[in-house]
Amino acid sequence: MVKHTKIGLISAVPFEGKQLLKKLTKAAAPGSGVPLYTGTLSGLGILYAVSGLGKVNAAHAATLLITAHAPSLLINFGVGGAYPFSGIGVGDVALATGEIYVDEGVLLKDGLKTLDEIGIPLVRSGRIRYYNEFPLHTGRQGKVIDAALARSQRLFPEFRVAAGPFATVSACSGTTKRGRELAKRFNVICENMEGGAVAQVCAIHKVPLIEVRGISNLVEDRAREKWDLDQAAANCQMVLIDLIASLGD
Repeated sequence: MVKHTKIGLISAVPFEGKQLLKKLTKAAAPGSGVPLYTGTLSGLGILYAVSGLGKVNAAHAATLLITAHAPSLLINFGVGGAYPFSGIGVGDVALATGEIYVDEGVLLKDGLKTLDEIGIPLVRSGRIRYYNEFPLHTGRQGKVIDAALARSQRLFPEFRVAAGPFATVSACSGTTKRGRELAKRFNVICENMEGGAVAQVCAIHKVPLIEVRGISNLVEDRAREKWDLDQAAANCQMVLIDLIASLGD
């Protein structure tokens, strides 16, 4: 397994990294508009960027970390919504085996035509073509994810830790109907607004990516009273910090 010495972290908003921020120091990122925090965890150099919401902000932060600081690994983390029948609920944590853009393509009368159907890839890397999907569970990356999953399931019995494909959306799904449609078509377990963009940037620069999400809500008819953003973020960071510790061993 690759020995990591410097890891880049990205979350969209500060509350997603509240516990982590207590261990780091804010540093300047001149002209970037991205708050950057640095420090050491488990003997590893940490660079944590708070990107802002959405795909463009996430891609900007990922590009900044990779081109200016050359981390050997990026970890994208935060909260997300779980799809019906995924088997995970509020407070649980999910590890991504892949990221899928579920609303990139052409919307016709009979539904969405994805980029592979219209023949336009987002990224070309040698013979590999990336369309809507960016696999993350490959090679050494996959081994790290599998090990993190097994360890987290053992260490954190108070919530469930699962793995599966994630969906990246431009607009959060606010109805049960939409959640069921996306889960059925793309076989995804949860959604977020940044992961696909970070995965795309990592594919361009050939930097491995791991993504961890705490489940703050179910994707159903919107009911904020059922959400728990704080618990989702806290549990996500517990898994994240343990994952970083395992990489430093």
